[in-house]
Amino acid sequence: MAKTLTPYLDDLKQKHLFRGRRVLESAQGVEVQIDGRAMLAFCSNDYLGLANHPALKEAMIKGVQQYGVGAGASHLLSGHTASHHALEQELAEFVGAERALLFSTGYMANQAIITSLTDRHCLVVEDRLNHASLIDAARLSRATVKRYAHADVALASALLADRDDALLTTDAVFSMDGDLAPLPELVAITRDRNAWLLADDAHGIGVMGQGGRGSFSHYGLPLEPHTIYMGTLGKALGTAGAFVAGSDELIETLIQRGRTYIYTTAMPPAVAEATRAGLRLLSASDELPKRLQANVERFRAGASELGLRMMPSATAIQPIVFGTSEHALAASQALEADGILVPAIRPPTVPEGTARLRITLSAAHSEEHIDRLLQAMARLPGSAA
Repeated sequence: MAKTLTPYLDDLKQKHLFRGRRVLESAQGVEVQIDGRAMLAFCSNDYLGLANHPALKEAMIKGVQQYGVGAGASHLLSGHTASHHALEQELAEFVGAERALLFSTGYMANQAIITSLTDRHCLVVEDRLNHASLIDAARLSRATVKRYAHADVALASALLADRDDALLTTDAVFSMDGDLAPLPELVAITRDRNAWLLADDAHGIGVMGQGGRGSFSHYGLPLEPHTIYMGTLGKALGTAGAFVAGSDELIETLIQRGRTYIYTTAMPPAVAEATRAGLRLLSASDELPKRLQANVERFRAGASELGLRMMPSATAIQPIVFGTSEHALAASQALEADGILVPAIRPPTVPEGTARLRITLSAAHSEEHIDRLLQAMARLPGSAA
C-alpha cells in the first residue's frame, strides 16, 4: 500500500501553510465573481487590464477563425504559424533585441536558457530571491550553483571569479518584494567577467520603462550581446506564454538545444494574435503604464499615512509584511470579509518571518477601488510598522 500523505497535509494546516484554490466565475479583472461572491481583486498579475480588453478579445476571435484553436504541433514541425513568426519579430523590436523566441510558459523559457547554455562543468550565480523557475533550471543543468545575498553586486562579482563559463541569473522585478534588480551594475560585472546575464522580466514587461518596454528600458540600458531577456505574456500583456530575446546566435542555439522548445506543442496561434494586439496598444500610447504608476503612487501614499509595514517597491507589486503566517492569513480573511481579495503569501514562497499580503495593482483599478482597500486595511490589526 502506498504511504499515506495525510500527516503531511495535516501539518501544513496546523502551520497555517495549507493552500486552497478559488473558482473564478467571471472574466479576469479588478471586479470579479469568486466562489459565488462579487469581489474587488488586488491579487492578479493583469497589471494593465488587458486580459479582458476588447481589442485583444477581437484579435483572438479572428485568430481562431483563421487558425483554429490549437497549433497542432511543435514549432519545428508544423506548428510555427505566420502569427507566431510576426509576434516574435514584434517582441524583438519592442524590447530592442536582434531576435525573440516564443515559449509556452516562462518556466519553460528559463529552463531552456539555462540548460542550453550550461552543464555540469559550468557555474550559475543566482540572486537568493530568484524565482523558482530560475532555481529549478539551474539545478536541472547540473552546473555548480552559487547564490549571493539579495542584490549584493559585490558578492555576485566575487562569485563569478575568473570563470569563463558562468551565467548570472536574476529577476528584473522580484515577484514577492516588488523591487528592481541592480541591472546596470549586473550588466557591467558580467561584461567585465565575460559571463552571460539572464534577467527574468516577467513582472517588468509592459509595466516598467518607456511605454512598458521593460526593466532594461527603465534603466536606459540596451540589450548587449551577453544579456538575455526573458519576458512573460500572461501578466501585463494579458495573454499566455513567454519569450526570450537576445542575439541571433542565442536564439538559434535555443532553437537547436532548448528541450522545452523542441519537445512541446506551440502556443495556439490565436493567443499570438491577441498578444500582437496588446503590443499595438502599448506601442501606440503609454497611457496604461502611466495610469498604473499613478495607482501605485496613490496606494503607497495612503499606506504610508496608515503606518503600514511596506517594502521599498515602486512597482505594481506592493507587499505589506505581517511576519507570521497566522497573522497574514488572518489579515487576508478579514479583507475577504470586506469583499476584497488579497491572498496571504507564506513560506516557502517567502522567507520565514516575512509572511505578507502581496497587493498587486492594475491600471484598471480606479481611485475609489484603491481608497476602499486602504480603508479596509486601516481596520486590520497588526499591520502597522
